[in-house]
Amino acid sequence: MPLIAVVGPTAVGKSKLALHLSQRFRGEIVSADSRQVYRYMDIGTAKPSLAERHLIPHHLIDIADPDEPFSLTMFQVSAHAAIDDIEARRKIPFLVGGSGLYVWSVLEGWRVPHVPPDRKLRQSLEQKAAVEGNYALYQELQQADPVAAAKIMPGNTRRIIRALEVYLATGKPASQLWQKRGLDFPVLIIGLTTARSHLYHMIDSRIDEMIEKGLVEEVRGLLIKGYDLSLPSMSSIGYRQVGMFLGGKLDLASAIEQTKHGTHRIARHQYAWFRLSDERIGWLDIRENLENEAGKAVEKFLDQFGSWSTP
Repeated sequence: MPLIAVVGPTAVGKSKLALHLSQRFRGEIVSADSRQVYRYMDIGTAKPSLAERHLIPHHLIDIADPDEPFSLTMFQVSAHAAIDDIEARRKIPFLVGGSGLYVWSVLEGWRVPHVPPDRKLRQSLEQKAAVEGNYALYQELQQADPVAAAKIMPGNTRRIIRALEVYLATGKPASQLWQKRGLDFPVLIIGLTTARSHLYHMIDSRIDEMIEKGLVEEVRGLLIKGYDLSLPSMSSIGYRQVGMFLGGKLDLASAIEQTKHGTHRIARHQYAWFRLSDERIGWLDIRENLENEAGKAVEKFLDQFGSWSTP
């Protein structure tokens, strides 16, 4: 039962390559993007187009409303169900995305600690963040669980609060409670990378394209539907900045510039999840005959499964 993962930083071309490989190798795509799960958030999350989704089945896209909670555990259950379904039909599952938390939870078979949400604690921590700033919470997490803190961006209040919630409920760091079982079948991990300056240029071009496609109108529509900027989904990069523009707190140029810089920061953070030194990942430079090199890697990987590799 082979599984192929396509990982790397945002805007590097993971979805495009996965679409090409899925067509060539009888594949279907399982999204490992923590924002593409939400309905109505299409432009700012760079979802595959409807035409692309008709061409190749995509799983775990548009499965929750923006005000619905969506947890790591929910993702794991949905991802494993999708992978099992794809393999039962003798197709090849491609796990595709830049959310390291989601990707590795599947590839490493994490057992996530079952700590129920504590609303009062969360409200208290949210209040602390509002009064003292996000970094005060982040410093608290660094002291309680430095391993988890290293994997979470200082501005990601939701994940910081969750890690603190687990620690305060169990007395143990969340990172120690995540047990890794591994998978029962081989995995090929293809990583896409490029020079940092080239990546930043691609990110900036994508954001300019999002604005041209109507990101401002998309955010306005979400706000009209009643989806507040305080929601975890609406805190996504781009949505929050455009929302601030629509609320008169930023001019559009500043919102775009902040979105670009914030996305650069996310890309750097993604390299902490997908390290270039990680020998499990076969890194490919997107400037060097990418589709051909990736195709050869997949072909070699699938050859060991006999009939699985037959188009």
